[in-house]
Amino acid sequence: MYPPRLIQTPVIWQLGQKFKVITNVRQASVNDEVGIVCLELSGERPEIKAAIKWLERLGINVEPVEISVVES
Repeated sequence: MYPPRLIQTPVIWQLGQKFKVITNVRQASVNDEVGIVCLELSGERPEIKAAIKWLERLGINVEPVEISVVES
């Protein structure tokens, strides 16, 4: 979940530039008040962990979801 102050910021693009991860938007809902994105990250585990910590430092609420949950 994105806070309102980050709605206009290209966070997913920045994520792909800063870390060696592949991003895949599985689902998204964005309005003026909140952005909710289901984002699949692929890559080496340490790189994914660093990317998630970076997102959290930005103030983005990250909730890991198992792939099987997303696919069903």
